[in-house]
Amino acid sequence: MQKNDFSFVSSVMGIYDKLDENGITLVYIGKFHHKITKMFTALTSDESDINNDTKSVKRKLHHTVVETLQNMTKHSSDLFTDLQFGKGIFMLGKKNFAYYIYTSNKVEKSDQKSLTETIELLNSKDKEELKEMYKNQLREGVLSGKGGAGLGLIDIVRKTGNKLGYMFIPIDDKYSYFVLRVKIDSDSE
Repeated sequence: MQKNDFSFVSSVMGIYDKLDENGITLVYIGKFHHKITKMFTALTSDESDINNDTKSVKRKLHHTVVETLQNMTKHSSDLFTDLQFGKGIFMLGKKNFAYYIYTSNKVEKSDQKSLTETIELLNSKDKEELKEMYKNQLREGVLSGKGGAGLGLIDIVRKTGNKLGYMFIPIDDKYSYFVLRVKIDSDSE
């Protein structure tokens, strides 16, 4: 190995240490499609089994992984429509008796305001209001140009019972990285 190779590995180990400090056990960077979703649900199930989680926690975790990955597949600005996959980052970890899922994908800056308003609205609703929003969206929801009916984020907040964390990291004049954090409480220690 050349000296630059060791420098790169050293940098990666620094990132590994930070991930480990934050309880992150699974990181994926790349293309997202249904086969990747299937693989991550299996890995998440294994992780949940190792942690002896209840069936309720396992269901919430499984559902949330599927929803977040489907959102990335459908709504990334790096969407390859002919192959139906998007690009981004997926991370899963457990810390302080809760699972955390972090996703990041490229979005157009013109979509930031709408996405922010949607998340803030969802975060302001209680369980019954979210249930009603979900029902209304099922009845009256219009499919977006990317094939979504707006149910994914509503359902994540409903099922987890936690507010969504999010931020936008500017890339250039047209795009930002949209980072989403979802918390799933665990009743196992």
